[in-house]
Amino acid sequence: MTTSSPRTLDYGRLPPLPIRKFSVDEYHRLGEVGVLTTDDRVELLEGWILQKMTHNPPHGASVDHLRDVLADLLPDGWRVRAQLPVTTADSEPEPDLVVVRGPASRYVSRHPSAEDAALIVEIADTSLERDREVKGPIYSRAGFPVYWIVNLVERRVEVYSDPSPTGGYHSRRDGSIGDHVSLRVGDEEPREIAVKMVFVA
Repeated sequence: MTTSSPRTLDYGRLPPLPIRKFSVDEYHRLGEVGVLTTDDRVELLEGWILQKMTHNPPHGASVDHLRDVLADLLPDGWRVRAQLPVTTADSEPEPDLVVVRGPASRYVSRHPSAEDAALIVEIADTSLERDREVKGPIYSRAGFPVYWIVNLVERRVEVYSDPSPTGGYHSRRDGSIGDHVSLRVGDEEPREIAVKMVFVA
């Protein structure tokens, strides 16, 4: 007697079974009634409830480090949120970092949206493909003005800007060690950040 291997849900290859997407409101309701709890490492991407990638020590250290770097550069009235949700029309991803208008009380009854944000960041090693191919279009369609992928594999920052409402950013510029990337927050003049500052070491 042989047994078949269990199927795993792959975002790019859906199972041949009846399935349905969830709206953002329905996703919130699953949390309110206790179907989903804070112990469930999931996020809503384009209506699908997907398991979040596991964070290894280099990823965690990078999030911690870059949060401090960005916080030191922000003008008054702006703040950095780490690994907390943002809301779009059909998704509720939890980016590694997002620079938003403050104060914290602004988000007591809702999560930030693109209108609140100057920069959204994913720090990628094992999640690189998902951050490029899935989350990038989500952030673009929502109108997040600038999206960084901090690519730990190749030690560079992928800077995406000029979002398209149909998905994908019109502009991409990569910064390697020795280069600088530009950060503009609100009405402030853009600031140049050395790429080497983005990485822990």
